[in-house]
Amino acid sequence: MGMAIRLAKLGAGAVEPNPLVGCVLVRDGQVVGQGYHQKFGGPHAEVHALRSLDSLQQAKGVTAYVSLEPCCHHGKTPPCAQALVDAGVARVVVAMTDPFPKVAGGGVSFLQSAGVNTTVGLMQTEAEELNAPYLKLVRDGRPWVIAKWAMTMDGRIATVSGQSQWITGQQARHEVHRLRSRVDGIAVGMGTVVIDDPMLTARGVNGDDAASRVADRIVFCQHRLPSLESKLVRSARDFPVTLMVGSEVDSAHLTQLEQAGVKSVVLDSSGSTGRVIEALQFLGEQRMTNLMLEGGAELLASFFAADRIDECHVYLGPKLFGGQTAKGPIGGSGIDHVTDALPFRLVTLDPFGNDFRAVYRRDICEE
Repeated sequence: MGMAIRLAKLGAGAVEPNPLVGCVLVRDGQVVGQGYHQKFGGPHAEVHALRSLDSLQQAKGVTAYVSLEPCCHHGKTPPCAQALVDAGVARVVVAMTDPFPKVAGGGVSFLQSAGVNTTVGLMQTEAEELNAPYLKLVRDGRPWVIAKWAMTMDGRIATVSGQSQWITGQQARHEVHRLRSRVDGIAVGMGTVVIDDPMLTARGVNGDDAASRVADRIVFCQHRLPSLESKLVRSARDFPVTLMVGSEVDSAHLTQLEQAGVKSVVLDSSGSTGRVIEALQFLGEQRMTNLMLEGGAELLASFFAADRIDECHVYLGPKLFGGQTAKGPIGGSGIDHVTDALPFRLVTLDPFGNDFRAVYRRDICEE
């Protein structure tokens, strides 16, 4: 099952909004076949594993270890539970059931009714960790939110004059581009657009194992709108841009941006917390699985206040900026008591030269 979960990770960035799934076929303690879900709309992990055999006759009597319950409905592909039964698989070990309404235990029931020895729960925690973004989308109807920032050793994201490039080195910045290549959306606030004029595209990742998704670049605009000359707008016909706008923005300017290829979503909520929740609901309806926050401090503060940050990628650079007015990663009014802090747990700690990245997650059951 550990091998199946490791295989499943290879599909990250290519299968969403589908889940990551791996499958390993075993006979007499020996692996005879393996596969994983490689891309959205393509064959599922069980089919790839069966196809990896020299002959389908080799599947008779094997045990299949699958990181997620086999599907039992006709979607973009035929049901995998039926494929396992037709191949003569004798036993299926499933890490976790699939909460997707068209499956939701139906795959396990189908296998059992067909006489296949089926068990559920082996390495379930690891499987849930693997597919936490998918589970968030299915269960809560919103994307998994990843907050990313780079800061100095003294916790600053910019100098007192506002300069921020660069806190970390090239290797660490390359990892940010790899993350951009795997997510469905990248969000910033208008402050970042005005100060940095970013492109927010994944660059320099072709040829490695990144899936190179084209993320929707999302800008939260409460009062201001991007310039027609900004990099985001000038590239909008090549890379999608969506503005999450309030009712206060200049409607004539918004029309010009839409004519330049920019999409817009009008948010009815008046407060920043309400706008965050409304925007995430909209993105969930668009089947967005992962949303990456690239700043700035006030946008992160809005998601923090709304309790909608699921994962943090914190890059620490070997610099000291100092200054009482130099910004930290999360602005806003903050909290008064330590007991009110949002709890996270350390997942990985990765060095990149003199920099390092710490990845933290909320507990799966946290909300």
